[in-house]
Amino acid sequence: MKQLSISRKLLTKVLTIYILLTVIVTAVQVVSEYYITKSHIEDELKTLQKTFSGSLTRAIWELNVQQSVTIAQGLLAMPSIEGIILRDENGQVISRLGDAIANDNLDINYDKDSVIINKNPDGLFGYIYPLIFEFSGRPIQVGDVTLISSRNIIIERIKIPLFLLMFKAVFITLSLFIIIWLTFRTLLSRPLYELTEQIEDFDIERLAKSKINLEQAEHNELSVLQDAYNGLIDRLIDYNKELESAHSRLVEANSKLDDQNLMLEQEVARKTANLSRVMLDLEEQKKELEGSRNELRQGIETRKHAEEALLAKQKELEASLHELKSAQGQLVESEKMASLGGLVAGIAHDVNTPIGVSVTASSYLTEQIRVLNKHFEEKTLTPKHLQKYVKDAEESINLITSNLKRASDLVASFKQIAVDQASEAIRDIELNHYVHDIIKSLNPHLKKTQHKISVKCPERLDMRCPAGAISQIFTNLIMNSVLHGFERIKQGQIDIEIEDLGEDIKIEYHDNGKGVSKDILNKLFDPFFTTKREKGGSGLGTHITYNLVKQTLNGSISATSELGKGLHYSITIPKVTEMQALT
Repeated sequence: MKQLSISRKLLTKVLTIYILLTVIVTAVQVVSEYYITKSHIEDELKTLQKTFSGSLTRAIWELNVQQSVTIAQGLLAMPSIEGIILRDENGQVISRLGDAIANDNLDINYDKDSVIINKNPDGLFGYIYPLIFEFSGRPIQVGDVTLISSRNIIIERIKIPLFLLMFKAVFITLSLFIIIWLTFRTLLSRPLYELTEQIEDFDIERLAKSKINLEQAEHNELSVLQDAYNGLIDRLIDYNKELESAHSRLVEANSKLDDQNLMLEQEVARKTANLSRVMLDLEEQKKELEGSRNELRQGIETRKHAEEALLAKQKELEASLHELKSAQGQLVESEKMASLGGLVAGIAHDVNTPIGVSVTASSYLTEQIRVLNKHFEEKTLTPKHLQKYVKDAEESINLITSNLKRASDLVASFKQIAVDQASEAIRDIELNHYVHDIIKSLNPHLKKTQHKISVKCPERLDMRCPAGAISQIFTNLIMNSVLHGFERIKQGQIDIEIEDLGEDIKIEYHDNGKGVSKDILNKLFDPFFTTKREKGGSGLGTHITYNLVKQTLNGSISATSELGKGLHYSITIPKVTEMQALT
């Protein structure tokens, strides 16, 4: 069996790229999970310090060493704490608990807010918190407490998620390998092998039986190649027929020549003087006919070689075209996944702030409840204490409620945008609200800049369309303006005007960036065209936008620009996108 290296090389390249990307993404996720867990542990240490600092402070102020040790032992029981160090105001160690720091040879450096442990094989880290006691309205530092955690706690917490992550990556990779291998075998390897076997059976003496016939119902590049090869066979058959016709004419001419020779022999007695001249003329005509026949045969051979060379070149071009289309599809999917990854990063960053505020307020409220309960048990509770607790509780609850509502709104908004970008499903949307949700999802990219976005859209402008296409279009346009149009521009302005035309919607998008030249504008929607190639630009952003508008939404898009006057897009799309438009 002849080896078909094209399909094997293509399969190897596709799987190699996928496995490499899978390894990179998995490694990034592992590192991200490690540092996120470490951040959570740091937050837990801070929360625990705020919870127990009051009781520790009073115990040290009252020189009650046994009580301070008891509180420290209670803290040590927390799963996120490996060790505790209590020191007085002079830096002398009162208590040092925990197996992780039992070694007296540990080199511990105290900084203002953190503890640095040198030559640390267990990855210990910790934070130091001052213990402040208010005496006669004046704060006095009576010592400090150091809470120490370690790398082992972090690894223990992320062990199961890491195992699931690795299993998911291996399972998806194996599944993709089997699917791609079966697809290549069905659509490429077997048809190519069948095509090669039939071409090897070529017989110049039986041209009609040398035609190839692939057993496949689809009309693709292989069927085009089959038609081209069979067309070449048909032309060779025609050339053979023309050659046989020329040979027949030559035989007929030779027959006429023989007849003429017979007639000349009968006239030899009367025209001896002219016989030699006539014979010479006939010999020259015969040589010319033979020369013509040789030239015709040589021309046929030359044309045959040219057809074979053309066929080989055609195979190479078709293989190159197939590889190019495959690479283009992979780059388009990578661009979408990169956009979705940026959106997820924005969710984590924006939601973290209100949740952190809520946790802090909850911890403070817990501490106030403990203080109130203590006054109650000691029978020192006064109306002033109760009034202060009610006021603090009301402020904490309001703070928790507002921040949790903000986090809920952010998650709901981001969730819908993320689901839409990963799906092509048709659903009903209210365009004005949806565009503002898209802009909100891009806040992680915009809040570090001074750029402004203005949206003018009628209220309650309802559409039925693939919401993911709308999200991808506005995301690509805005990010192109930020990354390309506003380069070296501190305060950029983006204006989006949406007009209801009845059955259609018209979108006018304009930025005041640096604009593009006429030459670049003519290539703006071409795939892989970018002016940021050396900085990692893929050249697919505007091309994806063009395809989404033209093919997915069945609309139209045009762009105009002048250097120094920004870039303007005009987009027209129907309000209702039929399902047929997506096929």
